[in-house]
Amino acid sequence: MFSIRKLLGHDDKFYDLLEASAQQADTSVHHLVALLAKIEHHDSPQSLETFVASRRKDKQITQELTEQLCKTFVTPLEREDIQALAAALYKIPKTVEKIGERVLICPQDLEARHFKKHVELLDRAAETVLAMVKDLRKGIDAATAREKNTKLQTIEGDADALELELLRELYHGDYDAKQILFLQELFELLEKVIDRCRDAGNIILQVVLKYS
Repeated sequence: MFSIRKLLGHDDKFYDLLEASAQQADTSVHHLVALLAKIEHHDSPQSLETFVASRRKDKQITQELTEQLCKTFVTPLEREDIQALAAALYKIPKTVEKIGERVLICPQDLEARHFKKHVELLDRAAETVLAMVKDLRKGIDAATAREKNTKLQTIEGDADALELELLRELYHGDYDAKQILFLQELFELLEKVIDRCRDAGNIILQVVLKYS
């Protein structure tokens, strides 16, 4: 049984910060799900305020974590592992915000599209990452970490297949050049969010295996 608590002692600040970062990542995905739902129902989103707030909050968390590492003289868990996980988590809301920016450029080009599959994959990936980060506080064995990381790998594979399917439909459909460029970038960014979640899961698994 791996326990990051044994490695970082009884100071919970590292758990708190990593979990807060994972929560912001999950929250940002929920904002994106809500934005896509609005577009499907022909509502007109007006701003990215909620996306920006999540990304800024996560940036603050990441900066505070870095400061705490600098103030801590001895950390039995390698600093590089903590920093790598924090950086991977921060990339999730950052990428989600980019999607929101693109969507608001031309939301009318998306009104006829359905994002149910994207939403399901995004939500499952973010929730799995959040669960894995929370497991670090409780202690997680290698088998459980592998199982959850395999789930992320499966989600990422499904997202790749979905992107290919959508691109095939896009290139063979009745779209003008502007729409093709717009939708292609959007599909790639949606898939990239799931890649970011997979990257965070890989780091957690590596840490667990290193210290199990």
